[in-house]
Formats: sequence, C-alpha cells, structure tokens
Amino acid sequence: MKAKDNEIKITAVPLDPERCQFTVDRPVVLAGGTFQFQDRKKAKEYALAEELFEVDGITAVALEGFKVTVAAQAGADWRVVGKEVGRIIREHLISEAANFEQALAGAKGSQEDQIRLKVQRVLDTQINPGVAGHGGKISILDVKGDAIYIQMGGGCQGCGQASVTLKQGVERALAQYVPEVKQVFDTTDHASGKNPFYSPSK
Repeated sequence: MKAKDNEIKITAVPLDPERCQFTVDRPVVLAGGTFQFQDRKKAKEYALAEELFEVDGITAVALEGFKVTVAAQAGADWRVVGKEVGRIIREHLISEAANFEQALAGAKGSQEDQIRLKVQRVLDTQINPGVAGHGGKISILDVKGDAIYIQMGGGCQGCGQASVTLKQGVERALAQYVPEVKQVFDTTDHASGKNPFYSPSK
C-alpha cells in the first residue's frame, strides 16, 4: 500500500474552458455517488476537496470514484492549475496511505481489537468523509471473528442507496484495506429512518 509519487498515475482531460477532469489510477472516494463542493467551507468534511480549494482560481470541486473534476475562473491557465491539482491529489493519496499504514502498525490487543481499529480507520478516512456530504455517518458496533456489524445513521438511515453504499463503499474499502474482514452486517433499522427515498420491500 506504499504510494510513491511516480506510482500514482493521473490523466487530465479538459471538459470545457472552465472545467477539467482528472482520472486517477486508484479511488479518491469510496463511499459511492458524486460529492460536489461549491466552496471551501462546504468541503471541510473531505480533506482532498478542501485542499484543492487552496489552488488559486478553483471555484468548484467534484469527487466520484476514480475521478476529480475541478472548475476554475474564466481564463485560468490549465497548464498551471492542472499541474497544481495533480500535485495535491498525489500528495493527499500518499499521505492517506502513510497514515493508514502507521495506524495498522500501531494496532495492539486481540485480533478482534486490531480489526476494530483498522475498520475504524477506514471509516474515518475513506467512508465517512464522503457520506457526510449527504448528512450520513457509518459506525462500527461490534466485531465477531472475521465479521463486523455496522450501523448507518443520519442521512444513511432509510436511504434507498444504503445498499449501494454498503456494497460499493464499505465492503469495497474493507476488502482493500482490511482483508481479514470477510463479512459485513448492516444492523440499521432502515424502516424507521426519516429519509423519504426509502421504500420498504414488500
């Protein structure tokens, strides 16, 4: 999981004079969906988006899977802006990988305690910053052997996309970062959630 600068490949493709899309060879967000930020204040829940707003001229940021789309003020020189955006993406991914490895190296206690620490790290760095954009949060409740039990709160409870977040976000991230986890159980009572998009199965 060591991410050296020259190992991270990024391809930039201008969408129009004011927008450019950067495709990365690894996920920049694992929670599923597209997360759009119109200013730095709204991006504070997701470190990468907040860092990108530090680039002069950036007016909006969107994160989705392996893609980062940024908008800049009219007349922006993408040769300059694009180089800076690429640098920030690389440094962010390298930093996250290093922090994650450090957390794993420091994990102590029983095997279940270690799994809990690792899963919590994934939730804190890879999952919750993304779902927070929709007012949601995912918590780990218990670890039993190679199985973990989670609960979705806020906007995630009762959301029609909860299963997508579970499969494409949580399970995908854990398979990459915590392969010891073989089963993920969602204990959330989605039927009691306040999200209007939930439709109970018949």
